[in-house]
Amino acid sequence: MSKPRKQIHLAAHFPGVNNTTVWSDPAAGSHIDFSSFVHMARTAERAKFDFFFLAEGLRLREQGGQIYDLDVVGRPDTFTVLAALAAVTKHLGLTGTINSTFNEPYEVARQFASLDHLSGGRAGWNVVTSWDAFTGENFRRGGFLPEDQRYARAEAFLRTARELFDSWRDGEIVADRDAGVFLRDPHAGAFAHQDGHFDIAGRFNVPRSPQGRAVILQAGDSHEGREFAAATADAIFTRYGTLEAGQEFYADVKGRLARYDRTWDQLVVLPAATFVLADTDAEAEERAHLVRRQQVSGPTAIAFAEQLWNRDLSTYDPDGPLPEIDPLPGENTISRGRASVRMYRDPVATAREWRQLAEAKNLSLREVIIEVTGRQTFVGAPATVAERINLLVQEDACDGFILVPHVTPGGLDEFADTVVPLLQERGVFRTDYTGSTLRDHLGLRR
Repeated sequence: MSKPRKQIHLAAHFPGVNNTTVWSDPAAGSHIDFSSFVHMARTAERAKFDFFFLAEGLRLREQGGQIYDLDVVGRPDTFTVLAALAAVTKHLGLTGTINSTFNEPYEVARQFASLDHLSGGRAGWNVVTSWDAFTGENFRRGGFLPEDQRYARAEAFLRTARELFDSWRDGEIVADRDAGVFLRDPHAGAFAHQDGHFDIAGRFNVPRSPQGRAVILQAGDSHEGREFAAATADAIFTRYGTLEAGQEFYADVKGRLARYDRTWDQLVVLPAATFVLADTDAEAEERAHLVRRQQVSGPTAIAFAEQLWNRDLSTYDPDGPLPEIDPLPGENTISRGRASVRMYRDPVATAREWRQLAEAKNLSLREVIIEVTGRQTFVGAPATVAERINLLVQEDACDGFILVPHVTPGGLDEFADTVVPLLQERGVFRTDYTGSTLRDHLGLRR
């Protein structure tokens, strides 16, 4: 008996804290104007995507003491944008990254419960951690949390938030105005939580939302991150977008679910993916090469190299060879802001690998940076890309993809108009929404 075809999950990532966006493209627009958010969200909804995803930047990154020129100059508040998008969309899930290190459970639970009500059950929360003191300087708790404790706080944070969500049970509001009684259960919303991180008690003031709780998403590749996702998340982001690596990650993280009395269908695996489309595969390859060079200019290449070498490389020619000196050990003082600093566990070994790559392929510094940072996940004609996406999902390398276009806000349009119809023709992607909540879209139990 043949295995039934899996349904593909697709989401749209509004880029920002990265160098994915090609700012020099005439079609590139604002990352601040609400019209940009509306354009991408409506495109995603027109294409029947599961959800729109908004990343978070809590501080502008710095390079050499100056604001990192590839960063978005300003980042609107996540909840404000998602709440506004709830008014201009009807079906699309609305997910956002909210930090568990610099916030409090009551406030975040209240905001997500409110968003779930406002959107009719479409809210999703990407739970992340932060440990760098630079970002923490914006907060009272700045830098207090050692890296090895961040997941412990995140687990306590999420556990507390869930207690708040569950403090209201379904049907606890009663419209009996004549009797002057509005609550069936006088203890509705009551909570008390105490652990090593939080000591709170009171009454949660948002009744149970349409989903009960927001869908929980998580991104993490470490053992701790995978275990956190297996124990608590409804979906996990991953960087493994190839067949073999994807299958290994997929089997590993889903294999952990049984320890928490969960089944494979209770966690959706979604790699982030970039794409370049054209009428033919050859034209797409040419276009992809151009996009990569636009994403990694000469100054950008130097900036990325400085993040690894942890020293000023402004005198180096980006079109020349890599530095022969080794990276400086210790804390990175060139780049500040966690989103901008690539977490190299062994910078000296990585620099050696880059030199070997440059020698083997006769690459300049800039070309090496393009090689290690700028490769697109999917390149080809729409039929080629549709075939590849379907293969990776059916072969259990993932359950779908979070697409990151290189032009904002219209970079998703071509994919929606050309690739999605081909997936629909194959019967592996919905032609219309069949549920009203994000949990429905993802095939998750309520």
